[in-house]
Amino acid sequence: MSTASTTAQNIVIVGGGIIGCTTAYYLASHRHFDSASTTITLIEASKGGVAQGASGKAGGLVAKWAYPKELVNVSFPEHVRLAAEHDGEARWGWRVVNCGSWEGRGAPRSAAVETGSGVGEGGERKSLEKTLGLPDSDSTAATGKSTNRRGETGLPDDLSWVDPELTEAYSPMAPFGATAQVHPYLFTTSMLELAKERGVKFVQGKVTAVDIDGAGGSRRVSGVTYTPLGSDTPQKVAATHVIVAAGAWSPTLVPSLPIVGTRAHSITIQPPQGTPIAPYVLFTEITLPSSGSGVRVQQVSPEIYARPTNEVYCCGPGDDAPVPDTVDEVPVDEGACESIREHVASISRELREGAVEKRQACFLPVASAGGGPIVGEAGEIAKGLIIATGHTCWGICNAPGTAKALAELVLDGKIKCANLNKLKPSRFL
Repeated sequence: MSTASTTAQNIVIVGGGIIGCTTAYYLASHRHFDSASTTITLIEASKGGVAQGASGKAGGLVAKWAYPKELVNVSFPEHVRLAAEHDGEARWGWRVVNCGSWEGRGAPRSAAVETGSGVGEGGERKSLEKTLGLPDSDSTAATGKSTNRRGETGLPDDLSWVDPELTEAYSPMAPFGATAQVHPYLFTTSMLELAKERGVKFVQGKVTAVDIDGAGGSRRVSGVTYTPLGSDTPQKVAATHVIVAAGAWSPTLVPSLPIVGTRAHSITIQPPQGTPIAPYVLFTEITLPSSGSGVRVQQVSPEIYARPTNEVYCCGPGDDAPVPDTVDEVPVDEGACESIREHVASISRELREGAVEKRQACFLPVASAGGGPIVGEAGEIAKGLIIATGHTCWGICNAPGTAKALAELVLDGKIKCANLNKLKPSRFL
């Protein structure tokens, strides 16, 4: 793809997660998009529609300190622009937040029962590696002044929903303005609705194959085969370009993709009515003391995200449970979810007294060869086959940059917004 196409184009996007939906929006918003000559079809397999996987169950963190920088440097300002143009504050919960590292003790446990680790049954613990983009140290001052016990530990005065007596240390992880958030489900569904307004067609069905014509160096995509929701009869959609953005399920269509899934459990808590929850994202290190009855000391590290609606999102570590056939079959380990609740409740009365509204799990797509995500044309397999997966825990953050790059690749003939050479599929396939 070296020149912009002037002929008719049929673009099929496989996957209704944040990458697929945002790409549909950027394609339909591109200056070269002409609905008279170009069609865009997004196909999603889930019975529940789009954003049923990680794109609806993630924390929604958007950060300048995320990785890889090539995408972050495009994505963060695009998030700002999208929120300004489409009232993201009201529509998908866009706002700037404080982000800090909290260390301390959990409240003593009254029963001689050891809490779980937050790792789901059937998998071994895996780090979500969310803070890899941060420098080793940060001397940034907190946004608010602290006094007394708070002054000793660095805990800001407005961070009132964690117990200062249990706090040993708090430090900001990035300057204020470098971290923001969206509600991932609302952002993903908003991107789809905005794309549909611009002419994108949404289809529910399971894509079973990318159709390829030709041989050798002349191989080129010709479409996809899919089974519509509620039908057993396969159908075909012709395509000049197929964008595979199916997250952890992408290898089912492109088997050579080195993508594996990391399962992550999470819960959402609604604190008691009238409880103020200041806008903080916390990466915690909690020491849960022994109850004195043979229960060992535990070290746990849940992440806690306060949201604009006062809802609080909490997630535990990842695990390597096998990826099921579809997103609708992702198993949720209730024990892992309960462990996360116990961990965050041990440092916060507000969370302890709140009601758990969701217990859920999702799979994050990870490049098993290291690095990633994988973004670009897989011309070695077939011309017109484009890959966009492997975004790990930063899919929500990096979706706009990925989408902008892919829209340029398809409609301009090359990526102009950033140098994404190290993310090209040829480096991974």
